[in-house]
Amino acid sequence: MNSLRPYFLRDSRRLLNGQALVLAAVFGATLASATASAAQAPAAAPASAAPASSAPVSDTAAGPVQMQTMPVQQGADAAIDAAHAAALAREDTASRRSRNTIAPQSDTQFQQLVTATTGQRLPIFGASLFSGVPSTFAPVTDVPVAPGYIIGPGDELVLQLSGQVNQQLRLTVDRTGAISIPGLGAVHVAGVAYADLPGFLNRQLGTIYRNYSLSVNLGSLRTIQVFVTGQAARPGSYTISSLSTLLNAIFASGGPLSQGSLRDIQVNRNGHTIDHFDLYDLLLRGDKSKDIPLVTGDVIFIPVAGPQVAITGSVNNPAIYELKGETTVAAALELAGGQTAVAAGSSIRLERVYERSMRSIEDVAIDAGSTSPLRNGDILTVSSVLERFRDSVTLRGNVANPGRYVWHAGMHLSDLLPNKESLITRDYWRKRNALGQMAPDYQPGSTNPVTPEGALQLHGNQADRNADQSESGNATTTTQSGGNSVGTSLTASNSAFGPRTDVILSAPDIDWSYAVIERQSAQNLATSLVPFNLGKLVLDGDASQNLELLPGDVITIFSKADIRVPITQQTRFVRLEGEFNAAGVYSVLPGETLRGLLQRVGGFTPDAYLYASEFTRESTRRVEQQRLREYADQLDAQISASSANSQARALSPADQQASAASENAARAAVNRIRNMQPVGRIVLDLHSDSQGIDAVPDIPLQDGDRFVVPSIPTTVTVEGQVYNANAFIYQPHQRVLEYLRRAGGPDRQADSKRTFILRADGSVVSRQYANVDRTIIYPGDTIIVPPTIDKRNTFQHVLSVAQLLGNVGLSAATFDVLLHQ
Repeated sequence: MNSLRPYFLRDSRRLLNGQALVLAAVFGATLASATASAAQAPAAAPASAAPASSAPVSDTAAGPVQMQTMPVQQGADAAIDAAHAAALAREDTASRRSRNTIAPQSDTQFQQLVTATTGQRLPIFGASLFSGVPSTFAPVTDVPVAPGYIIGPGDELVLQLSGQVNQQLRLTVDRTGAISIPGLGAVHVAGVAYADLPGFLNRQLGTIYRNYSLSVNLGSLRTIQVFVTGQAARPGSYTISSLSTLLNAIFASGGPLSQGSLRDIQVNRNGHTIDHFDLYDLLLRGDKSKDIPLVTGDVIFIPVAGPQVAITGSVNNPAIYELKGETTVAAALELAGGQTAVAAGSSIRLERVYERSMRSIEDVAIDAGSTSPLRNGDILTVSSVLERFRDSVTLRGNVANPGRYVWHAGMHLSDLLPNKESLITRDYWRKRNALGQMAPDYQPGSTNPVTPEGALQLHGNQADRNADQSESGNATTTTQSGGNSVGTSLTASNSAFGPRTDVILSAPDIDWSYAVIERQSAQNLATSLVPFNLGKLVLDGDASQNLELLPGDVITIFSKADIRVPITQQTRFVRLEGEFNAAGVYSVLPGETLRGLLQRVGGFTPDAYLYASEFTRESTRRVEQQRLREYADQLDAQISASSANSQARALSPADQQASAASENAARAAVNRIRNMQPVGRIVLDLHSDSQGIDAVPDIPLQDGDRFVVPSIPTTVTVEGQVYNANAFIYQPHQRVLEYLRRAGGPDRQADSKRTFILRADGSVVSRQYANVDRTIIYPGDTIIVPPTIDKRNTFQHVLSVAQLLGNVGLSAATFDVLLHQ
């Protein structure tokens, strides 16, 4: 048992872990068996002396070992080896995850210098290959064994005998290098090549058998132990398959550290260096012919990296390279894969440490690079070509074919813009072509008909408004604001079919009055703008506008969507709906007003009710939208202040919950106000008996204006806090009191002192300026009795505001006036 003592001494430091007790039990049982057979054996070792291995192991386990009849001492050794293997397996299971990844390594000082110099972090070439331990490089045992494989202790031989003897034997080579064949005894096979094994065994078996055939295969293979030292990511002892090669061991150990060499990985065997492996052969050329098989006891040594240079810029693989025989700039560039297609190619910038005292810089000509010597720590930078185009001009903007064009001496604007067709964009034709495509079958009753791309919307931003409404929830109840839209309501179709077809611009019109050339001065590089009149150039052929072009010029053609042009130059579409002799979408002539347009299209029908007409404008809608948002912001501020006070006054959790619920409801109401979409209505200040074109204000028209004139309505609406909010038949000359009486009068929650009238023309009549109760009502008017609003309760105040704005359709400005009556 004295032979066991080195195990105890070598592994005594590992006895602190939890595996010691298990190993002690295994060892104790083995020792007891050995003591019973050997009278001279010493007493059993204490549990604290159990062996354990501190060496890393590979993920490939050795095959099963069949124990033959051995002396007692060999049996004890085998039991100890089994316990040792079990400990290694447990250690492998616990640490495999941590060993399969490499901890991030800090940059070397040379890497830090390169980063500070170039502003770019360059990796060590080849280091990324070892960022993990890929399973494709792990040693395996289920691969064909090469004919030159040398049999050794631990290998399993599978013998298949047939003929005079039919038998399959699975025999493991023992530590003496022999296998035990029944009837023949021990046969020494260690050192025999796998290719020679069948003949060798045939000669041995032929001494006792006749008329038989023999096939020999290898089962589980032995493991070998190698050592990885030096600048390795995980140095240590590795138990790996006997099929493993140098590359397998390098990958199992995580490869070299940042400061380790990839070009001089050494294998030491029996005190002699038998291989200097250059990993660049594999990385750059895919050549692993110099990879050698390993044997037990091999030491793999990774020295510190040799001379290094950094190569950056327009090369195919910028990185930091280790030199081994490369002594010139040209050789270093070859390591980096050569220059890219956009490399400037005239010279290379070379930075180096000068006499270990300072840094220097020089330019090396490409033709001289093949002989320019390299030094350790050099930084090579290959510049790329400038983005400048030689002898070219650029055309962009509202044109058919934007892009770069070849400049030639005497080139003028007319060479790029020969006619009007050159100004029609491709997007214009794409949208125009889409108008002629077959639309899906129309489904009656559809509330969201499919509108083909390019179909004209009612307003310039109608699509955006529809999108806003869809995002803000129920548009019919929460997103309409800005006035009593009697005109729109009365002219809306009662059929199940929604609108399908419209007319819009397929693209914004061209700005004929202004285009520009952007030019850089060759003298002082200052940029200047040279404007020209596009209309005079293309439409009139004015030679004074046909400016000469210089190399590098950028010509920009604008549309009327890019720059706001005078109203007389704008393309304006106006929509007329309702009681017109020719309702439709019309293009406004230069200087044309609303009254002039009405005269041109034939005026109104006899049923037109001008007092309830609705004139909307996009610019007005945007202003009203902004006011609504500002009003919502004010309410938000009031809620925040009131919430702080309510929480401070809360006496119990129930009070706090009630206050929080009220606050949430108020904030939801403010969000509804913020999402309301006003219509942008302009009150035309008409009278109840206004008729004819001359009664309409003679106002200038803008693009997207919409004028809706209904027929004479037959009802008057009573809304708000009344017992029977409803629409009632219009009775001439009746006043507010009569209609309130029909609605049952104000209820208990009504604030009857603030009753007001929302006229059909969008104006408001309040008690601040009139005796509302005695005011005569006209067709289409709405009488509103608001709820009593407790301004001291901010949450209730906000909820009431939101309800009134949403249900009645008032603008924020109108409601603010009513609140201060």
